[in-house]
Amino acid sequence: MSENAPAETVPSQTGATETDGPGNDEPGTGAAEATVTSAIGSGATETTTGTDAAGSDAATGSDAETEAVIGADASAVAGTPAVAGTFADSASPSAVAVGRGADALSERTADVIVVGAGPAGSTTAYYLAKAGLDVLLLEKTAFPREKVCGDGLTPRATKQLVAMGIDISEEAGWLRNQGLRIISGGTRLQLDWPELASYPDYGLVRKRDDFDEQLAVQAQKAGARLYERCNVGAPIIDPRTNRITGVNAKLGEDKTPVTFHAPLVVAADGNSSRLSLAMGLHRAENRPMGVAVRTYFDSPRTQDDYLESWLELWDRRGDKPNLLPGYGWVFGMGDGTCNVGLGVLNTSKTYKDMDWREVLKAWCASMPEEWQFTPEHMTGPIRGAALPMAFNRQPHYTRGLLLVGDSGGMVNPFNGEGIAYAMESAQIASDVIVQAKARPTFAQREAALERYPRVLKDTYGGYYTLGRAFVKLIGNPKIMKIATERGLTHPLLMRFVLKMLANLTDPTGGDAMDRIINGLTKVTPRA
Repeated sequence: MSENAPAETVPSQTGATETDGPGNDEPGTGAAEATVTSAIGSGATETTTGTDAAGSDAATGSDAETEAVIGADASAVAGTPAVAGTFADSASPSAVAVGRGADALSERTADVIVVGAGPAGSTTAYYLAKAGLDVLLLEKTAFPREKVCGDGLTPRATKQLVAMGIDISEEAGWLRNQGLRIISGGTRLQLDWPELASYPDYGLVRKRDDFDEQLAVQAQKAGARLYERCNVGAPIIDPRTNRITGVNAKLGEDKTPVTFHAPLVVAADGNSSRLSLAMGLHRAENRPMGVAVRTYFDSPRTQDDYLESWLELWDRRGDKPNLLPGYGWVFGMGDGTCNVGLGVLNTSKTYKDMDWREVLKAWCASMPEEWQFTPEHMTGPIRGAALPMAFNRQPHYTRGLLLVGDSGGMVNPFNGEGIAYAMESAQIASDVIVQAKARPTFAQREAALERYPRVLKDTYGGYYTLGRAFVKLIGNPKIMKIATERGLTHPLLMRFVLKMLANLTDPTGGDAMDRIINGLTKVTPRA
């Protein structure tokens, strides 16, 4: 979508227009943001939204800022009517009718507001609109826009794209991959994606600027109403019930103040999730967090049938090589370039002290010269983002607000994948919302909505708890080195590891590996 698109876009039920990155205020300078910024490196450019090693959002506002936002909102909304939408109940104290005589008001009133049109937000809007709900999708910027991401999609994400009706053919510009190539020391092992009834046996590669736009357009085709350049700020809180009933925003290049009203709001505004912070939902410090940095190079390796993962990262800048935690990747994009990056966990002792932008440069400098991972072949700056893992912000539903994707910390701690879980959580959330809509009373609808956190825990809780233990182990470089050296010499074991790390099993009727992994996740306490 063009940068010169109209500031306000309200498409018809079938029109295809534009969307963009999560709509929230500019990130603050809180402690969490400062930590991520220092870890990435002062020279890096941080995005405010993104997923998956699959990157994710990088900034988090301070508690003081959050309280200021809430305080300002409380005074601003006194006397502001709540919306009487599908989920409101005239018998409920939180329901006050909003007159729909004014066109501007009706255009900005809906059944559900989705804040952010990344993978989580657009997927949520798609399924809600497809089910017949009136959905507003509020986008902070305008397509096309760049997001920090490895751009590699596993079969889990591929399945979600198929379910949404996205054309993933080669003719449509998608590059398929057969599996994962693992490199550690002098060992190199290629593993195909497992053949499963539940997932396709191939992954995909696509740059995020184009990827996100396709999902947004698909949501729009389903009937979602999109507003670009819509920077969402404070939530609108009903002072009598303390429930969110809408959002305040600045719309267009002229930043016109506007309000949007709905009885339910979905926060899909990424790791920074200013909307969640304004509602008092803070990141859990005891949950893992990663940092990913990446760039693009013109390279003859652009056509590759495998996603390539390097399990040993060496910082060779000093007199003595230093083994770092995390992993590196080389993903051929099929367009003449490669996405090259690295991911590091906050369980590393050097997480806050290293300039990971410089580490990426040093790692790339050690690559074979013919791959062209050199400054003169770099096609863009090194950018970085945070990876919020293992449900690091909860609860996922409270007072009319649902969290999906990175805003709820849904990145897989085993492999840094975020897009698949953003889209899956979006599908779960939309199903819960649609079912709640059919309940006749406010209390029944609320009971249905409160299922959402439980479904997430039932689906991912045990697996994410195992992932948290895994993250603690590999945060120690010595343990990581021993594990890779011994594991890579056993292909059967590594096939099990691939299934475990990528969360690719058949829930029923699978092989022995599937049964072991499924059994472990069921008996492990939920995150």
